[in-house]
Amino acid sequence: VQLQAFGGGLVQAGGSLRLSCAASVRTFSNYAMGWFRQAPGKEREFVAAVSRRGGSTDYVDSVKGRFIISRDSAKNTVYLQMNSLTPEDTAVYYCAASQRDYLRILYAYWGQGTQVTVSS
Repeated sequence: VQLQAFGGGLVQAGGSLRLSCAASVRTFSNYAMGWFRQAPGKEREFVAAVSRRGGSTDYVDSVKGRFIISRDSAKNTVYLQMNSLTPEDTAVYYCAASQRDYLRILYAYWGQGTQVTVSS
């Protein structure tokens, strides 16, 4: 499993970004997909996840109502639409894949990170 994340960048507070993560897998629907982030000096934290068939999503409280995770099985891609960004969202964002639908844990496959920087 190979995951390629992109779409990060520099944005002003209040702005939006969309992250994408393309998965090189045989059967995309076999994998729950998640986004995590790590800010400088902090531990990596869960951000959002979508279940294998897309029927369930989960978000950390701090992004609920602002971020939307979605998946496109035709493109083997998961997206993270990030709106109303704040400087506290600044971090390296990682996508991950799991063969289980626990959503917040048990991710065996990780992509490289993409930097998101939100200026005040």
